[in-house]
Amino acid sequence: MNVSEGSFLHKVAMARLERNELIKAALFIGLAMHFYEATARAHRGLVQTEAPAIFDVTNFGAKGDGKAVLDEDGNPENNFALMRAWNEACKTPGPAKVVIPPGNFVVSQVLFAGPCKCPNPVVEVQGTLTASTDLSLYPSPEWIMFERVDGVTLTGSGTFHAHGEVNWKSNDCKTNPDCVDLPASIKFHRVNNSVMENIKSVNSMFFHVFVTVCHNVTIRNVTLEAPDDSPNTDGIHTSRSDQVTITDSIIATGDDCVSVGQGSRNISVSGVTCGPGHGLSVGSLGKDADEMPVRFVHIKNCTLKGTDNGARVKTRVGKIVNEASDIVFEDLIMDHVRNPIIIDQQYGSKKKQVSYQPLTYTYTLLQKEKLCFLQPSGMQKLNSLIDYFLYLTKESVKAAAGLVSQVKVSNVAFRNIRGTSTTNTIVNLICSSKIPCEGIEVADIDLKPMPLKGVAQTQSACTNAKVKFGGKHDGLTCDGIAATSATEDAIAA
Repeated sequence: MNVSEGSFLHKVAMARLERNELIKAALFIGLAMHFYEATARAHRGLVQTEAPAIFDVTNFGAKGDGKAVLDEDGNPENNFALMRAWNEACKTPGPAKVVIPPGNFVVSQVLFAGPCKCPNPVVEVQGTLTASTDLSLYPSPEWIMFERVDGVTLTGSGTFHAHGEVNWKSNDCKTNPDCVDLPASIKFHRVNNSVMENIKSVNSMFFHVFVTVCHNVTIRNVTLEAPDDSPNTDGIHTSRSDQVTITDSIIATGDDCVSVGQGSRNISVSGVTCGPGHGLSVGSLGKDADEMPVRFVHIKNCTLKGTDNGARVKTRVGKIVNEASDIVFEDLIMDHVRNPIIIDQQYGSKKKQVSYQPLTYTYTLLQKEKLCFLQPSGMQKLNSLIDYFLYLTKESVKAAAGLVSQVKVSNVAFRNIRGTSTTNTIVNLICSSKIPCEGIEVADIDLKPMPLKGVAQTQSACTNAKVKFGGKHDGLTCDGIAATSATEDAIAA
């Protein structure tokens, strides 16, 4: 091969190398452009996703005619149709949706069980699910249950109507400590990374929504309704769950609008309108031997209207040891609420709860007015002192018998709470004599008493609580009367 041939072949090789490099560059630029476009589309919410397979329950035999046609076991035939539709959706390898179309579907206990092959299954309720009122058809205390499912979404504009008014008379939990719970309307058990939205629940037999042993569950834009005298119809109750978010919902019921039960951690509640009902509560705690602590609860930007309680922590007397800590109630509006700010560690006690002013305050009054007890008002103050000594004696006896709360309450903040109260006692902190409350903060409180009887006068009551008052608080102190100090630490005996 001569020099000219070698030079030619070298040029050819170099040309091929340059072409290959250009092809690689073009491929790289193409992939980069594709990635950029996909990312941009994702940010705009325009990603093309596979349409879910639809499983309409009427195609599996469900009838939305409002009639309870029973199978040979006495259960509504719609039960089997709903669960068949779910099972088919659950085992589908791609996206799947169970649809309950417009109509009135009568069912008793229905279980939507996983785990599912389908990623992120959806149940869309467009019509009404009506509960059978025959309690013998509920072998366990839930009506509709999602269990061991990951990524499920319960959505739609439909309604769950439990007709609890038929069976509320069977609820004897106020008088029977061993009572059997009625069925909760919607229960999530061992469910993770899931959403409930836009659903309405009416007249639940027990809790409207029960979230237990769950992780990362969001409940938003739901409406939960029951009369104010309906027993144990908590709107949303959590237990042994973490990262539960409750937002932008309307709850009007006969018990707590939201109750954060034992074992709950990282619970966020915001944008809830509550009332009627018993308020937004942590607890009750101290009832069962296997209870777990409650920690990191944040309740904010909520409105309470005509409720029995506002922001509440409640624990029971007894020998059960537990704790509740790192709880914040803030940015709340109270509209004619009876007990706007309350820690009640005598919850469930048969004896009527009485708030006593601290001994130091009563003694100071008697010293300032040495002859005041000769007057009727003075006799009341003297009686208050005598009652307080009797109270201390009774507390010592109860502590020895295990009749005080064994639940430690600490690091609880009540901040920026404003509105009106139907009683004069704005702040009511009744803590355990054995384990006093610690780290209680009350700050920026603007609550006006509008009592149903008597003269409006802002008051507070504290027992066994270490409280720090700060910001604006209308002079509230643990002395029980209005004062003028802006910030103080108070220990109430």
